[in-house]
Amino acid sequence: MATLKAAILPVTPLQQNCTLMYDDETKAGVVIDPGGDVDRIVEAIGEIGIEVEKILLTHGHIDHAGGAAELKEKLGVPIEGPHEADRFLLEGLEQTAAEYGMTGARNVEPDRWLKEGDTVSFGPFTFAVCHCPGHAPGHVVFLQEDLRIAHVGDVLFKGSIGRTDFPYGDHAALIDAIKTKLLPLGDDMGFICGHGPPSTFGEERQTNPFIQ
Repeated sequence: MATLKAAILPVTPLQQNCTLMYDDETKAGVVIDPGGDVDRIVEAIGEIGIEVEKILLTHGHIDHAGGAAELKEKLGVPIEGPHEADRFLLEGLEQTAAEYGMTGARNVEPDRWLKEGDTVSFGPFTFAVCHCPGHAPGHVVFLQEDLRIAHVGDVLFKGSIGRTDFPYGDHAALIDAIKTKLLPLGDDMGFICGHGPPSTFGEERQTNPFIQ
C-alpha cells in the first residue's frame, strides 16, 4: 500500500523548507522548492533512495526556485509550476541573487506552468493545484485531500502568513486565498510550509492572529 512520506531540508541562508515527497514503497517522488544548496539536496535524495520524477515550484522567489535549474540538470527531470504570473521572478533570479549576495542561483523557465484546477502527479499520488496569489502573483499550493495534507509554500505559516510588502504583494488577496480556498478544506488538513514547522488549518484558524 502506498505511503506518502516527506523529508524537509532547510536550504539557503533564508532556511527555506525544500521538501522531498515520496512513496515509501516505490520511492517515486518529487522535490518541492529547491531554493539552493543543490549538492545537499542531491545527497539527501541519494540517502533516502528517492527516484525523483519532477521538480515542483510553489512560486518564484529565490529561496524557493534559485536551485531549480541546476537540480534539473543534475537529475534530468522536468520542472512544473508555479503559475505563469511569476515568470518575471523566475527570469530575475540571477539579479536577485546578486542583490542578496547569494551564489549559484540561475534564471529558470518551468517545463509546465500551472493554474487553478490543474493536477500534478508522482508515483501513485495526485495533488490538486490551487492558485493562491498575494505573497507572489503566481503562487500555487499543492493539495491532497484524501491524505489530508497540503504543501502551501509561503502562503501560510504556523502562527503567521507570507509577506506582502513587496511591490507586487497583495495582502487582501493572500487573506482571501487562505480563508476561501484553504481553511474550508477542514481543520484536520495538515500542511507543510516554506519556512518553519508544519501545522494544520484548524490550528491556524483558531490561533493565527493574521487570519482571526
